[in-house]
Formats: sequence, C-alpha cells, structure tokens
Amino acid sequence: DAATRHAEATSIERLPPFESRLLGETRIIDVYLPRAYPADSSTAYPVIYANDGQDMEAVDLAGALDSLQDAKRMAPAIVVAIHATERIRDYGTAYITNAQGLGAAADIYGQFLLAEVMRLVETRYRVRRGATHTAIMGWSLGGLSAFDLAWRHPSQFGTVGVFSGAFWWRTDDRDAAAKQASRIMHRRVRETPGHPQLRMWFESGQQDEGADRDGDGVIDAVQDTEELIAELERKGYRRGRDIVHLTVEGRHDLPTWKRLLPEWLCWALPLRVT
Repeated sequence: DAATRHAEATSIERLPPFESRLLGETRIIDVYLPRAYPADSSTAYPVIYANDGQDMEAVDLAGALDSLQDAKRMAPAIVVAIHATERIRDYGTAYITNAQGLGAAADIYGQFLLAEVMRLVETRYRVRRGATHTAIMGWSLGGLSAFDLAWRHPSQFGTVGVFSGAFWWRTDDRDAAAKQASRIMHRRVRETPGHPQLRMWFESGQQDEGADRDGDGVIDAVQDTEELIAELERKGYRRGRDIVHLTVEGRHDLPTWKRLLPEWLCWALPLRVT
C-alpha cells in the first residue's frame, strides 16, 4: 500500500479511510516514511504530526525530507500529515472559542489526534515514543492549533513549529484595546502554572497581513507572535535555547511556508552524529 515517489526516497502511505469516532467523520491521513523504513525492520524513528496535511504536496514535504537527509542535516523521521476538513471548527484553542464562535471543536480535534491518530501510528509504525521524540507543526490556524496542543500536552509533544500562527485569536472584538487584551493564547500561557518542557519555533512573514491594531508600525502577525514570546520569556523560556522566531520577507501563503519548511525540519530534528 505504500506509494513510493522514486527509488531511495521518502515513501508516502495513505492510510485506509480513517473513521474518527470522536469527530464523527472520515479523515485522510498520509504517512511519510524514511527511505530506509521498508528494508530496516528494527529502527524506530521520531515522529512529526502535521496539521493541514492536504498542503504537504504543495510545500514538497517529501522533497524537503529527502534533501535534508542527503545533506545530513536532519534525523530520519516519520511525518503524519492529517488532512483538514473544517479548519475554522477544528483549529483553535481548546475550550475557548474566539469572538466569532470559531474553533468550537478544538478540544475534540485534540482528543482525536492524541487518542485516535497517535494510538494508531504507535501501533502501526515503528515510532519512538515520548515527548522528546515527538513534534507537531502547522501554519496559520493550524499553527495556533499545534501550539495549543503542544502547550497543553507537553508530556506528548516536546517540539512545536508554527508558521504564521494565528495568535490574534481573541474573545473580544469591540475595539483595539479589547482585541489586544483578549488574545486567548497569550492569556493561556500567562495563566498556565509551571514551565512545560517545550522547544518552540515560530516564523512570521513581514507581509503576512496589513493590519496594525495599535498603529505602532508593526503588523499584528509579527506583534502577536513577539508578545506571545514575551509571555513565554516571563515564564523563564529563553530565545536561542527554547525559542526561535524567524521574521522573514514573506507572505501568509504556501510558497513562503515551503521556503521555510527545511529550516524548521532540521531545527526540530537535527542529525546528531554519535
């Protein structure tokens, strides 16, 4: 059942139609397997869970994995790409919808990923278990979802990658001050006790949007990410050690995320020569 692009390359296996009891629908899930996987029956691999799995062909995930392996810049890994259906329902912040009532199923989506998808992947594939060997990634709303999941489940995910994260997600749209004050993820980080063990990578495009809520000359996409990082720093996380934020020339689009994808992959799972 594995569809192989070409010899000695990442292979892509589409799982049989995945019937989710929690979501009450069928999901498409593609699993990207390292080139050595079929022949090697003993090695277990780290795993990356990817939101918006339907975009992985457009950003050439398989090509990025192959080129980074060839350059010895990334450890071989399994990537589980979960196709989205209703993004504005499933992606968001668990238990708290935004001002428009969006993200109402974010908690159920998280349960689906943790209880159904991860369980199947760990049964069917040779993956290394535990947060140290498990990452999650996403862009835009999928990035917000990835961060929220990693933040709330640090025993499951040790690394998160967020491309153009929708950290503007808020509960009050009355005016600029209310929008600023009611951002959900900033409050969630601030109010979470302790210091979850997590490595966090963020990318913001300088042309992600044009909105500048407070008129300070910095677009909201960059400001929201920077101010989330400020909340993290107040909890003791440090740039360089725990946090990377790349502000790049780029837009809120797949070509930008495709360009940055290799940066995230080799940061998330660098090849360690022993």
